[in-house]
Amino acid sequence: MPKITALWLLICLFLIPGRVTADDVTLSALMQKGEHHALIKEIQPRLDKGGEVTSFQLLLLGSAYYEVRRYQTVLTFADLMDKRVAAGDDNFFGGDLSVYPAIFRAATYLDQGEYAKAIDFAARAGSRLKQNQIFYRAQLIQISNILGVANAFLGHPELAREHLAVISRVDLEKSNLGPEKFIAMARIHLALKEYGKALLSVDDPRSEVPASLKIHYDPTFQAVPRFFIRCKSLYETGKQAQAKQGYDQLLKHPQISQFGGIHWRVLQDRARIAQTEGAIDEAIKMLEKAIEIIEQQRSSIDSESGRIGFVGDKQSLYQMLVSLLLAQGLEARAFEYVERSKARALVDLLATQKSFAARPREAQGGDILLRLMGAESDRVALAAPEQAAATRSVAAYEIRRNLKAQAPELASLVSVASTPLKEIQQSLQPDEALLEYYYTDQDLVAFVVAREGLKAVRLERAGLEDRVIKFRASLSNADSSDYVPQSEQIYNRLFKPLLGSLKVRKLVVVPHGVLHYLPFYALRSERGFVIDDYSLRVEPSASVLQLIAGRRDKAVTTALLFGNPDLGNARLDLQFAQEEASSIARILPNAKVLLRREATPDVVKHQGGRFPIIHFAAHGLFNPADPMNSAVLLAPDRSSDGRLKVSDLYSLSLDANLVTLSACQTALGKVTTGDDVVGFARGLLYAGASSIVSSLWDVDDLATRDLMVGFYQNLAKMDKQEALRQAQINTRKKYEHPNYWAAFILTGNAR
Repeated sequence: MPKITALWLLICLFLIPGRVTADDVTLSALMQKGEHHALIKEIQPRLDKGGEVTSFQLLLLGSAYYEVRRYQTVLTFADLMDKRVAAGDDNFFGGDLSVYPAIFRAATYLDQGEYAKAIDFAARAGSRLKQNQIFYRAQLIQISNILGVANAFLGHPELAREHLAVISRVDLEKSNLGPEKFIAMARIHLALKEYGKALLSVDDPRSEVPASLKIHYDPTFQAVPRFFIRCKSLYETGKQAQAKQGYDQLLKHPQISQFGGIHWRVLQDRARIAQTEGAIDEAIKMLEKAIEIIEQQRSSIDSESGRIGFVGDKQSLYQMLVSLLLAQGLEARAFEYVERSKARALVDLLATQKSFAARPREAQGGDILLRLMGAESDRVALAAPEQAAATRSVAAYEIRRNLKAQAPELASLVSVASTPLKEIQQSLQPDEALLEYYYTDQDLVAFVVAREGLKAVRLERAGLEDRVIKFRASLSNADSSDYVPQSEQIYNRLFKPLLGSLKVRKLVVVPHGVLHYLPFYALRSERGFVIDDYSLRVEPSASVLQLIAGRRDKAVTTALLFGNPDLGNARLDLQFAQEEASSIARILPNAKVLLRREATPDVVKHQGGRFPIIHFAAHGLFNPADPMNSAVLLAPDRSSDGRLKVSDLYSLSLDANLVTLSACQTALGKVTTGDDVVGFARGLLYAGASSIVSSLWDVDDLATRDLMVGFYQNLAKMDKQEALRQAQINTRKKYEHPNYWAAFILTGNAR
């Protein structure tokens, strides 16, 4: 975690009296003291009123926003500073300021886990470094720090050490860069998990600020991160008592809440210490506060990939807290934190959708939403966390009230932060239960949630991931029964211990980790398959289910059907996919059928919003390395290569009751560390689909035709969930092996 500072700049302010303004001295003093909120309050109003703000002041302001982890605002100030630099304000008393916008971006992307972007922007900053200027060495340290940490996190230790070596060679003669140099080195050692070396770095005498210079400035902005690294290194090297004493000192520091990248980490380690000492209640409180901090920081990230990456390395906070709450018998609170940890980027995405231009009925609400987000962002940025409720809350409340009056659907999305258990229970039908799985550090826990109760059951986790992978592999051979023992063993782990708690036959299953790839219907007991006893759908999280519960199905007056697109290669033709589309057209009234060359992505993009049902009978391609480029393969035309990619879905505005992806591997997605599954279902939920049917593996052309025709015939008599189940049961009568019938799952609303 790099620190964006202007150390050498700040020191120069006091070493060249008479050459700086009193205003710059005052602002710099606030930065030195770690009073980031006060600095923001001083400079931000000038910008808001259209006043003149120099590049140096933008540097201070952007650094303050970074320290309190208002990420989107940091990127905004990088853009503003770029404009100032381009206009000629690129120098501060002989020091080049032009590299700082790229450093801002690199540090922000590093925090968000987007390491390739961080490296790219750090390299851009490095390419602009000018050696014959007074800030060269300080900037070299910052850039090398980001590059070293990013490469360490990417699993490139040798590259990380190369950048560490660059920092170690920085000459300290005639400078006061000792603290920055050794703190940067320690950060790379931390990223490499070389805690003993990190401790040696921050304890090096040259990392201290000389007493003579402390006369000129307050070293808080260096002392807090340096002391944190020392405590962290002590903790990780087994010196718990010393670490505890240091962490307690940090938590009492008046500015600790203004060091957003440090505060939650101190709380996490201190909670671990409290747990080992048996102070469980104390540990729970600290973890809850740490999670509140990181969730506040996550809300300032305005990109899906950034939110996914940001929450990834913080899952251990949730896992530890859930384990402690369960140990204390606090199952409901544990479940709510499970929900706060799972599919968070998707929940945030659905709750803060801003693509309202494509939704005219919500255009006015979209404008209100943007003002609301701005007001709440200011409220957090301009006040310490404990003061936030008393600053801009009235303005935000007024805007939220207007939003609720003018765009009630949108208001319901915006107001979702974390979904209380009672709301999730109310979204379930009386004959329905939620079955949610969650990994902690050591265990697998299943939560069984019904309208009137909740029960948590500990399950065996050891070796489960490998067993699921082997089970999926065994299903690929439709001529073999090798899948049976694997299926039974997984059933005995995941389902059998829950039978006493499952009082209903309709289930909403929320997987975790590798379980997203598991065909639950194909699990076997001694009596038969799960599909014989239960009707189920699969959701990315219970909160997502609650967010889309308000989507109401329209009357089915038409449908858009794609069949056997012409891919220019006869070996890729799907005879039964074409028959499938034509057969479904005879079931659904006024269906528009597009076959062969007519089945192009442009039709989806320009006409998809008109149809309550959209069906694709085509090839699908899952790209595990780059899931946003996974695609349904349609016919190419003048404007497209024919691939309807996951990334394309985010620009669509659908109003569909149902989107069926009768293609291969369309239910698969990359499972991130925050349990966000990036794939078709995610994109279609965002685009506005109420329900999605998709597949977990390569499906047979003929069997899939029969299954899909049966599914649409059933829709006239039963809900989508049961219609799919009955179609799978009937297909099994003809094609016994699960390879033919168990791949398809329903996501979204059942009715």
